[in-house]
Formats: sequence, structure tokens, C-alpha cells
Amino acid sequence: MLRVAKGASEEPGGRAPVRLFTVVGARPQFIKAAAVSRAIAEEAGISELLVHTGQHFDPDMSDVFFAELGIAEPAVHLGIHGGSHGEMTGRMLIALAATLAELKPQAVVVYGDTNSTLAGALAAAKLQIPVAHVEAGLRSFNRRMPEEINRVVADHASDLLFCPTSTAVANLAQEGITAGVHKVGDVMYDATLFAAGAARQRSTILEHLRLLPKRYGVATLHRAETTDDPRALAEAAAYLAAAGRERQIVLPLHPRTRDAAARAGVRFDDVEVIAPLGYLDMHRLLQDAALVLTDSGGLQKEAYFHRVPCVTLRAETEWMETVACGWNRLWRVADYAPRRDIDEYGDGKAAQRIVRCLVQRYGRAP
Repeated sequence: MLRVAKGASEEPGGRAPVRLFTVVGARPQFIKAAAVSRAIAEEAGISELLVHTGQHFDPDMSDVFFAELGIAEPAVHLGIHGGSHGEMTGRMLIALAATLAELKPQAVVVYGDTNSTLAGALAAAKLQIPVAHVEAGLRSFNRRMPEEINRVVADHASDLLFCPTSTAVANLAQEGITAGVHKVGDVMYDATLFAAGAARQRSTILEHLRLLPKRYGVATLHRAETTDDPRALAEAAAYLAAAGRERQIVLPLHPRTRDAAARAGVRFDDVEVIAPLGYLDMHRLLQDAALVLTDSGGLQKEAYFHRVPCVTLRAETEWMETVACGWNRLWRVADYAPRRDIDEYGDGKAAQRIVRCLVQRYGRAP
């Protein structure tokens, strides 16, 4: 169901700024979009309409992030969730196309690799509205992953491609995409710098869970390639259980994983299962963790930003520099590479670069 917040279409000061339509739907996108939204608020000549598809509809996975990230509630909420990948994406595509046709933005900004990303990119491209993809060029080279298909299609539909690393730029070049490509750094690093101090000051999650610094690990598990396959889910649960017999492992359980485990009869033994956490609580857990175990792309990087070793519960990763530099390893690999700092993620000003580029490309005189 479409819900448009009152006053969402008003333009300040009589100017004719760049009018963006930003599509988000899942936790990692809220975090990335918040960094860019803050940069938009500081830049003259640009305005934004934030659209939430509803992909993450649980309040613990959605509403709490807008409050903690200090950004306004989405102007448009489509309320679309549930169903198969195709069904969800199709419903989003229909709703987004109708909203775009009505509001007529100058560009659509999409983030990452979810069904919301794909639907936003396709809806805009069909209406010949330029698409800007933040976190473009990432590749796991595993087409069995829905996220990989979403990334590839979004990139090939995009007019501007904002890459976090040189590897992402090279991946696009191998696919013949060179126009509109910009290496800007990683907006997740921007977000981490914003959140780090607030997490230490405001979160009491360590005290609540009675955790001792550097004596526990943090785990997450939510990728469809794991949750949709009972055997893969059981394997991942067994891996976490083995880790839990060595140290305390805290697992904020994604609703999809919870439901899939119940259907498959999979138990998360020897780990401490808790409800999904807000952004600041999750950062606080990461700050003092001894280890991260995850199938999440974003959490692999957040672990590095906090200088916590990570084990990726997948056969491949789109963040190969974290593996090459010894901060991350795949779960079937016995040990880490020699550890060194990663210089690819920028200086925490990726969002400002993105906004300046958007203004330069789509800006109009007042």
C-alpha cells in the first residue's frame, strides 16, 4: 500500500534543485542511505525523496534504524514484503513505476544488491529516468546468489556507478562498463565513523548481555542461499555451534532465518540467540568482539572497520580485499592471510563525493 508523507514534495526556497528518488528496503541500505542523506542535507541544489519498499518490515529491522541514524521517516512507504524473489520484485516494480511516473524525479538512487535495488533500477530504466547505483561493481561471481543477479542488472541499468574500490571499477570494465563510473570510497565507512562514538555512549548491550570485551563473538546469518536450503542452513548452524563451544557467540537472529530454521527443524545450539539489534547496539557489539562470523557482505567490512577478524560463512565474498589483507577468511579456508591495513575504503567522505557528482551531473540553475 502506498503511503506518502505530508509535505514530501515541497521544494525549499523557490529553487529548482536536483530532485532525487532514493529507494531503500533493507537494513544495510538504510545505513548507506543515511550517510548520503546527511550529505544531501548539507549541499545546496539537491533534494531527496526517500522511498521504503517495505522489504524489511519488522520494526527491529526497519523503524529503529531511521530513529538511530538521525534521518527522517521515509516520505513514501510501499509496504511490500513476503513472497518469492520474483513475486516481491514484481510487486515492487509495479508500485515504484507508478510512483516514479507521478513524481518525475531527475534521477533514482539505489543501494547495494537487494530485491529493492533491482526493482528500483528496472522501474527507473523502463521510464528512462537515470539510475545512480551506490556500491556498484561488486561481484562474487556466483550467479546462484540472488544478490549477484541484482548487482549485475542494476549496474547495467545505471547511468552513474559509484564504486567503493578499485576492484569494483575493474569488474565493471571487464563487463564493458566504463562511462559514468566513479571510485568514491565506501559509504559504510562514513556510516561507521558517524556511529562509533554514539554507540559507545548510548548502547548498554554489553551490560545487558553480560559480555566481557574480547571474550565473545558476533554471528549473523540471513543470505537466501543459506536460509532457502535446509542442508546449507544446518551446516551453518553446526559451524556456529562449534565456534560457540570455544567462546560465547551472540547471534541476533534475522526473522527469515528464524522462520527457515523452524521449517527445517534446525537448532542453533551452543550459541546465544537474541532478537535483531538496532544499529548502535550492533556497532557496540562489534567494537569489543573477538570474532565475527557472518554471511553478510556489509558486516564483513564493519568487522574490518572495528579491526575484528571475520569468518565469512560462504564459498566466496564480494569483498576480496578483506581476505587478501588478512582480516577475513572463508569458512572452508583454514587460516588468514598475513594481516595488513586496507587502503581501498577511502577517508569517510564517500557520501560527499557522491552528492557532488549527482549535483554536477543532474544540476539545474535556479
